[in-house]
Parts: sequence; C-alpha cells; structure tokens
Amino acid sequence: MSIIEEEVQHRLFELQDLKYKEFACKLMPTVNPETVIGVRTPDLRKLAREFSKRPEVAEFLEILPHRYYEENNLHGFLIETIRDYDAAVAAVDEFLPYIDNWATCDLISPKIFKKHQPELYEKIKVWLLSDQTYTVRFGVGMLMSFYLDDAFRPEILELVAAIRSEEYYVRMMIAWYFATALAKQYEAAVPYIQEQRLEKWTHNKAIQKAVESYRIGDEAKAYLRTLKAK
Repeated sequence: MSIIEEEVQHRLFELQDLKYKEFACKLMPTVNPETVIGVRTPDLRKLAREFSKRPEVAEFLEILPHRYYEENNLHGFLIETIRDYDAAVAAVDEFLPYIDNWATCDLISPKIFKKHQPELYEKIKVWLLSDQTYTVRFGVGMLMSFYLDDAFRPEILELVAAIRSEEYYVRMMIAWYFATALAKQYEAAVPYIQEQRLEKWTHNKAIQKAVESYRIGDEAKAYLRTLKAK
C-alpha cells in the first residue's frame, strides 16, 4: 500500500461514525457493508479540500480500484477540484468503470464542466452509449445538472427518452431526469409523458417523482396523475 493510500485510510477511520455507517448501508444495497467506513459527506468534502492542495493527490487518483466506499467518494470530490476541463474529463473517464453504487455516481459534478457545455455535451453522448450502468447514469445526471436551464435544447429530452436499460439505477435516473424536466421545461417535457415515450415503469416513476416535487404546481400534478400507465 502506498503512503498516500495509507494516510487517506487512516484519516477516514479517524472520522468514522458507526451510526452513520449503519444508515448509509441501508441506502446502498449494492455496496458490501465491509467496505463502508461511515464518514459523513461534509467531513469527506473537507478532507478533499485539504488533500487537493497536496502533490500526492495525483498519485491517489491513479490508485484504482479503491478498497473503501469513502475512498471512492473522496476520489470523486477530488476530481471536482480539478480546474482544467480536459484533465477533469480524463479523470472522470478513468474513474467511471470503478463506480459500483448510485451514491458515488451522483456526487461527482466538476465545477469546470459548467464552463465547457458544448464539449461536455458531446462527451455525455458517448457516456450514454456505454454498457456500464453507472457511466450511463452519470451521463444522464450531467444532462440533468447542466442542460435543463439556460443550455436546454429540446433534442436533449429525445436523447434521454431513447435510452433503453433493464438496470434499475439507470431507469430511476431517467425518471428523475424527466421529473426535473417537467419542473423546469414543462411544455417541452410533457409530450413525452402524454405520448408514453418512456418504458412503462420509468414513465410511472417519472410521474410519481414529479407529483412529489414542490416545484410543480397543483394543476399540473393533477393532470400528470391522469397520465399514469396502467
């Protein structure tokens, strides 16, 4: 084990909270509880800020796969601190095949991506074609984060609606994406629900999440309820 890996693990165990570990494990059925230390997210972010200033961080980012769930999350937070777009994309590409759960997947959102939306959009299209669950989920998550406001284009909805997967964590992200699209771009998104352009389970889950959203008005919620697939 390298010195930086040993130090990271030591610091993570110093921050261990066993009650939080128990809580976190219940939310992540795909993760082996033995690989979860039990470190709260704010503590991990703080640690990432500290380690990001050190030269050894490059060495840590090359150590894959990691042993612990929190090492993976720290890895994700360290990627977020990369200020060069190409380097950030390369680090994400390197890391995505090793992600094995929704929580690690969803926490990564490099700030530099917002300044490079045209290039990122082309990269996302590649991620969506992957046969790996969390690479596809990450791609949809990036579309949800960066392309439902000022950078929105109607064809992006088509891109997500065209995804077909048997994977629960992909289908759930598509549902979440469309629920968010209904909140932010209702007129463009609602035809996809009216015309049942999504798979039945995903369609109904998108409606459920939209109805649970405080960002969607009561009238729209009432209408969406009538569109559930039986």
